[in-house]
Amino acid sequence: MIVRGTFLLIILITLVFVAACGSDTARLSNGQSAPEFQLDYLQHGDAYFPHDFAGKVVVIRFWADWCPFCETEMRAIEPVYQKYRQQGLVVLALNVRQDRETATAFISKLDISYDVLLDREGEVARTYGVLGLPTTFIIDRDGMLYTKIIGESTPQVFENILDELM
Repeated sequence: MIVRGTFLLIILITLVFVAACGSDTARLSNGQSAPEFQLDYLQHGDAYFPHDFAGKVVVIRFWADWCPFCETEMRAIEPVYQKYRQQGLVVLALNVRQDRETATAFISKLDISYDVLLDREGEVARTYGVLGLPTTFIIDRDGMLYTKIIGESTPQVFENILDELM
């Protein structure tokens, strides 16, 4: 009897946690409008998405310095960014829940030229439904989600997607 009651309690607690987790996490689908946000640039100033990037293809990439794949992938994106930026590509690397000093120290060793933003409280990551890092959203010129990449990717994957959009 005690085992059955304990088992039922565990199932109930699990269901409550699953339901609670799902309610705070957005479920963005391809073709939906990308959520708006305002964040600080790593260096200075504010970015207003999508207003500041109207008519551009935007890669929104969520990362943190503890992420085992973020450093390699962020370096690998740079040549792709250089190839397509004159055609209207913008890459926004959103640091999730870290302070300016931590993000600056990490970025300073990468030699990247695309923009870095600070999502200090993780609010934008939650709005976009990010559950792990890295996660990348590719937004078309009309501000609609074109596709999402969960986890590590390759420059070839980015190029294939961008070839379709540019």
